[in-house]
Amino acid sequence: MSTQDTPFRIVVGADAAGRLYKDMLAHDLRASTLVAEVMDVGINGSTHLAYPEIALCAAQFIATGEADRALLVCHTGLGMAIAANKVPGVRAVTAHDLMSVRAAVRSNNAQVLTFGQGVIGLGLARQLAAEWLTYRFDTGSSAGAKVRTITDFEQRNGLGAVAVEGRG
Repeated sequence: MSTQDTPFRIVVGADAAGRLYKDMLAHDLRASTLVAEVMDVGINGSTHLAYPEIALCAAQFIATGEADRALLVCHTGLGMAIAANKVPGVRAVTAHDLMSVRAAVRSNNAQVLTFGQGVIGLGLARQLAAEWLTYRFDTGSSAGAKVRTITDFEQRNGLGAVAVEGRG
């Protein structure tokens, strides 16, 4: 089985403003043949963590190679993306339409996708997450050279890009 066929290990997480979507999306991911494992980093039950803590935790799983991708939800998706992008080697985007989801993976090798529960409906979020699973990054494409430029910058500047090429 090639890495193009290997099911993803996915981290999911949300703050209180995104928990409903996170739980539904995690259920969908667990049912997908394109997903090998779903790790939930919160929130659950009475846990009260702020979005930066959740996003940084999820992004660390990507950076260390313990997960291939992460799906994070907060009110707008923006805070989660900002926080996850602070982890070297991680590229996170907020996307609320099909073209952005496709470009996130195929053009930018973004390993983290964030949604805003206060921005899009649950049906669209589920559709976008399902579509997201079908895309893989081609390191040999013209986009591969552009992503390598980002990776090279991180490495030159001591930002320790760990898992930038992954199985995107």
